[in-house]
Amino acid sequence: MWKCPKCGRTFKKSNQGHFCGEAPKTIEEYIQRQPEQTRPYLYRINKTIKSVMPDAVEKISWSMPTYWKNHNLIQFAAFKKHIGLYPGVKAVEAFEGKLKEYKTSKGTIQFLYDKPLPLELIGEIAKWCEKENS
Repeated sequence: MWKCPKCGRTFKKSNQGHFCGEAPKTIEEYIQRQPEQTRPYLYRINKTIKSVMPDAVEKISWSMPTYWKNHNLIQFAAFKKHIGLYPGVKAVEAFEGKLKEYKTSKGTIQFLYDKPLPLELIGEIAKWCEKENS
């Protein structure tokens, strides 16, 4: 077990990423709490999702930026080496052919910071999530 020296919470993994203290209340607050070099990626992803889901509710769920309509449609989060996009298992399966160059797992896509963000693809996935889950 690892104990965070800042907030005192304990985790199974050593140096596990987490929010110390109270979780952010808005997507803007979430982005502002991230390291400066990470913020441009998060702003671009957020703008892309918002542009294709203008009617979805923006909220924080599981301490992650979330777009919601009666349930979570798509989420994203910053990590040390990548941005995680969480469109769900069915979306990852539906876009499998377009995701070959990215690391994926059950319902998750990872976009590394050292590669350009595929904003068009992220928009397609977000639009698909809204259509399939409405």
